[in-house]
Amino acid sequence: MAKLSRRKIAAVWANELIAGRDITDQVAAYLVEERRTSEAELIVRDTESALAARGVTVADVASAHELSADARTAIEKFLAVARGAKRIELRTEIDADLLGGVRVNTADEQLDTTLRARLNKLKASKI
Repeated sequence: MAKLSRRKIAAVWANELIAGRDITDQVAAYLVEERRTSEAELIVRDTESALAARGVTVADVASAHELSADARTAIEKFLAVARGAKRIELRTEIDADLLGGVRVNTADEQLDTTLRARLNKLKASKI
């Protein structure tokens, strides 16, 4: 069997996810069988890029505390407009190292509004 490219795997996976079919187990089994598990992180990133090209933005959101419903909605609306996305999927994480603000990562961008980032900007502008 010919080796499938990472982008081909990502495109198929993205299409299946959009169609409502989760083939994550099959993708993982293929990577194990073909001894390509070292590529898993790259394939996930490629899949997120493929989803973005199809109007679905996947974003990782880190915050110091659990997001309120209003904050979550505001982030989703911001990303929908900024990315031209039809659908937004958020993966949230509580990061105890953050004092305040949020950090939003998509497949190809990062928005960092954390207190640490703001203080670093302020410090850099004073120099």
